[in-house]
Order: sequence, then C-alpha cells, then structure tokens
Amino acid sequence: MDENETRRLLVDLAGSLFARGFSVGSAGNISVRLADGYLITPTNSSLGRLDPERLSKLDPEFRHLTGDKPSKEVFMHRAFYRARAEIGAVVHLHSTMATAVACLPDVDATNPIPPLTPYFVMRVGRRMPVVAYYRPGDPAMEPAIADAARDARAVLLANHGPVVSGKTLVDAVYAAEELEEAAKLFLLLRGATPRLLTSGQVDALLATFG
Repeated sequence: MDENETRRLLVDLAGSLFARGFSVGSAGNISVRLADGYLITPTNSSLGRLDPERLSKLDPEFRHLTGDKPSKEVFMHRAFYRARAEIGAVVHLHSTMATAVACLPDVDATNPIPPLTPYFVMRVGRRMPVVAYYRPGDPAMEPAIADAARDARAVLLANHGPVVSGKTLVDAVYAAEELEEAAKLFLLLRGATPRLLTSGQVDALLATFG
C-alpha cells in the first residue's frame, strides 16, 4: 500500500470510528508507520472530518515534515513504536466503556479486564495495564507508556482512555474496537462470577493467532 492509499485508509477508518461513537469532538488520534516516517492525525482534528492531504507527516525521528500540526499526544504514539518494533499503527480513543474501566479505582491495574472472550485475547493480548494519570499532552507520560508497552499491545490511561497498537492500521483499529466490546462485557458482568478463559486456553489462542 503506497502513502496515498494509506492516507485514504486512515481517513476512512477514523470516520467509521467517529460515526459509531468511538470518539467525539476532537478526541482521539491515530498514527501509522510509513517506509519513510509516520502519518498522524492533526491536533484539534475530528476523526470524523479528516482530510487525507492534511494529515501530519513525521520523519523517522517524529519531527513534523508536512501537513497540519500533529497531535499534541504524538509522544504516546512514539512510546509504542519505540517499545514495540513490530507494530505499524497506534490508535488512541476516548471510547466510553474502555474509559469507564480506566476510571475505576478498584480494578487490577496490571490487567483490569480478564480474558472473557477469545477475540479480546487474540486482538489485545494477554495483558493490558493501566498507566497512572497524567494530564493530556504531558510528555512525562511517554516513559510510563513505553515501560508498560514493552510487554503489552495496549494500555489504559487512567481517567483518559485506551491506547492500542497493531501490526497494521486495520489490526490496530480492530483491536481498539474489540477492547471497547470487552470493556462493555466487563462492566455488564461486574458483581457476577463469569466463566473466564483458562491460562491454557489463552496460551493456545496466542500460539495460534499471535
């Protein structure tokens, strides 16, 4: 896929997320790795009204090259790319259910959503920690995210929202969507004793699907 096709795909996927309520207003940002750098959604832009020509292009060191000014949260994307060499895209949303879980003080901060479904494990992985609260745009968040991302494909930012990575842009979007559904299930089942996938079942899923 060339850069122009990647730009159009990012805009289409972002628009779909916005239309289905995964982001509102100018919340959220998406980035994708290119052969010569990165594309990221511009600061104060709506995921539902992006222009492929105005996406911010960054060089391999995350310096702004062309397009509109990049998201103020570019550092959270950089943290994931530097921590996980295999990933090709990062999606940060303020999706309602995942953000609700990120606001709960009594969840396991090392892995708040248990393995309820195989697709959550397949898309998001074995664990998804909660990163302590930082104000939006605070670059001090970067090392905390990088540390958590070394053994996790996704994190929840406390009182803020999810940051999800994937090998491709489509993979990252699918993972963000699956995370939102898993968060919804988790909240629906609070106070119950649901049957969880066993560690052996989780191992088998990861061995088969990566």
